[in-house]
This record gives sequence, structure tokens and C-alpha cells, in this order.
Amino acid sequence: MTETDAHGPDPWVQYFARRGHPRAQRLASGMEGTVYRLQDGMVAKVWAGRAPEDFGLTRRLYADIARHPLPFATPEILDAEEHDGVLVSYERELGGRPPRSDGDGRWPPRDLPRRETDALLTVLRALASVPGTEAMRRLVVQGDDRPLWQGHSRFPDALAALVERAADRNREALAAQVPGLADVVSRTAAAVRALPDRPVSVVHGDLVPPNIHLDETGRPVAVLDFGFCTTAGDPAFEAAVTAAVWDMYGPEAAHHTAELTRLFARELSHPEEVLTLYQKAYAVITYDLFGAGPHDGHFRWCAALLR
Repeated sequence: MTETDAHGPDPWVQYFARRGHPRAQRLASGMEGTVYRLQDGMVAKVWAGRAPEDFGLTRRLYADIARHPLPFATPEILDAEEHDGVLVSYERELGGRPPRSDGDGRWPPRDLPRRETDALLTVLRALASVPGTEAMRRLVVQGDDRPLWQGHSRFPDALAALVERAADRNREALAAQVPGLADVVSRTAAAVRALPDRPVSVVHGDLVPPNIHLDETGRPVAVLDFGFCTTAGDPAFEAAVTAAVWDMYGPEAAHHTAELTRLFARELSHPEEVLTLYQKAYAVITYDLFGAGPHDGHFRWCAALLR
């Protein structure tokens, strides 16, 4: 989620007022929808693009995570309803503040603050302690047309198949920016399939700054917005993606990715070459989710990584 200061009449604010929440306030927006602060520690999420009948898996996901003691809070759904074909969920508001927010004009310094890197290690270690479940395996990664694990019993096989499917979604657009794309995709998928089987844990898949909230001391107190690339998977995949996306567009982005990749390899015992392989796989499976061409920043970032 990213913070927003949108003004003007908002029909959802009016809707929540009619539902007994006269102080409803638009709080944040992201790929999955828009969040409104209500009252008494409660928020409402107006979902975008998610069919209500699929929401049961999300509730099961949150329940599966909540069964394990973590050093930070995760989303808890209190209630849900449908209004004009749109899903609305009511959740408890998670505390803390992100280390920085998208669009606030602040880029991280070349040397990332110790509080950020320590917080990331805490989150990665904690999520790796939550075993993968059937509900996690049944989730669909954003942009795909089937559950990631469908037809597969190993995470490397499931991810490699997704790499091949995703490359075909807008192959011509990506090939125009990545010379030898067919070979890049083929080698990436083959290398992922060759990875050994490992116990799987919950993978958040989108640990960007707005999705990790810290307290005043820098301790992570909440992790939110599961769903974009959430699944059961190799904890190394989570670490690899986090190293790549923590700073995607800043002037020191490449340096930060390299430093975080080395840090996670050292502190979490993940082979560095596996992390860089997973980063290539992530670029293939997400390159067109915001725009299928060089006008889009995420597309350009993915193409550059694959080059």
C-alpha cells in the first residue's frame, strides 16, 4: 500500500458513514485496493479485481500465518461483505510506520540504515519459520491464470513453469528490450528447475518499504499487504525478491540490491547465485504487471535486470 492524500468526494467514505463510521478516512491505495481508516482500531479494505468467491483463501492464509508466533503483527480479517459486486473487508489496523513511503521524494542513502537492514533480517527470518500450507499453494500469483502450485509438487518446478508462462504474456514487448530473450528465459527456467527441493514457508513476495511498519526504535511491528506474489515457497526466493525491490528506482538502487543480496546470503545462509537466479525469475514473472512497455518503470527495471 502507498499513502495517499486524495481529496474530494469519495463514495466509499459516504458508504462507510452510512454503515456507522462517520469519521471514515481514505488512508492508502495499492494494487489490491484502497484502505480506509474507520475507528476503534479498525480499517476497511475495498478490494480491486478480486472476486468475492476467491476471498476464502485469503482468510485461510491469514489464519495459517496467525497460528505461528511472530515478532510482528500480520493482517487479521474481522468481517467481510459485498457491495455492488465489490468485496469489502474489515480488518484491525496495524501499527507502526513504514521506513519511507512511495512518492515522498526521499531516496535512501548509499549506506542503508542499520535499522532497516536489521528489520529486514527480522522479517525474513520470521516468515521463513511459517510452514507452507495448502491454502498458500492454492494462491494465484498476480498476473497468472492458475494457482502457482497447480500440477506441481516442488516449488522450483512450479516457479519455472510460471517463468515460461509469464514470458509468453507479452513476449514481443519484452523481446524488444531484452536481446536473446528466448535464451534468457530458457536458461532461467532450466536453472530454477535444477534447484534442489527445500522445505517451503510462506512467501510474502512484496516486502517493499510501505509493507513493513516499524516502531520508533526501528523494530518491525507489522507486515501487511500479502497477496501480490504470496505463495508457499523457498525462503531464499523471499530474500532474493526483497533484496531486489527494497529500492528499485533510487540513484543507489543497484548498489542496494547488491549489498542486500550479499547480506542475506551471509546472514541467512542462502547461496548468492541462487538469490540472483531468483531475482531473474522474479523479473520475468512480473515484468508486465503494471505496463507492457518501456513507458512503465517496473517494466524497464525488469528488462534491465534480465539484460
